[in-house]
Amino acid sequence: MMANGVNVVDVADPTDPRLDDFRDLNSIDRRPDLPTGKGLVIAEGVLVVQRMLPSRFTARALLGTDRRLGELAADLDGLDAPFYRVTAEVMADVVGFHLNRGVLASASRPAELTVPRVIDGATTVAVLEGVNDHENLGSVFRNAAGLGVDAVVFGSGCADPLYRRAVRVSMGHALLVPFAKANDWPADLKLLRAAEFRVLAMTPDPTAPSLADAMTGLSGQRVAILVGAEGPGLQEHTMRSSDLRVRIPMSRGTDSLNVATAAALAFYERDRQPAEVGPVTAS
Repeated sequence: MMANGVNVVDVADPTDPRLDDFRDLNSIDRRPDLPTGKGLVIAEGVLVVQRMLPSRFTARALLGTDRRLGELAADLDGLDAPFYRVTAEVMADVVGFHLNRGVLASASRPAELTVPRVIDGATTVAVLEGVNDHENLGSVFRNAAGLGVDAVVFGSGCADPLYRRAVRVSMGHALLVPFAKANDWPADLKLLRAAEFRVLAMTPDPTAPSLADAMTGLSGQRVAILVGAEGPGLQEHTMRSSDLRVRIPMSRGTDSLNVATAAALAFYERDRQPAEVGPVTAS
């Protein structure tokens, strides 16, 4: 039925196949957001669903309680995708656990963007290598969205940015900040150089110039910030492909920070510098 412009379908049976987009979300080998399976993108919670709706990830179905339907009604007005209204108990049976956030949305994965497309018109790009923790990855996207980063490029060894946990921790920004995977790593850094980006590699090396000093000298230039895995950091051959190695000055014998925190500091130092290279045109 249509309720206030929303296609609402009441479902009482947790085995109903129309709910399969949301089934077994915690299953290691059956969850619907596995790229090798159904390959869906799952948005969890009101805010993340709200950010999915205007993104390039077109919602195909929603599952939620009547309370969450009321909170999302204005956002869903005119949406073709059905909202399957269920009780909290039915929802728990379907997804495999009790979901406090009370609403989910599914979307098919669109065609992947390319590195040239996501860096076209960008002034600041985050480049990740070996970031294989979904929560760190989600935090990097949230930090990128809040601190002026235009796009994210993935080198080797990174986790899936569209895994449900990564999307949730990003507060939905993994669906809004453009990203692309490098096809040839780290050789694809040459694409950034060809686009006149200065490529900065984050390192704990105490002989490297400080992040703040390096960023001050790059005001008005395009900048790509390379961040490596927590623990091992960037590979040596990746750092050799950069223009400059930079560090965050540390104290009390600490050699490094959590990868998402380190990235946030780099993004902040970049964001507070004057931008003089023109507007971003890519999306």
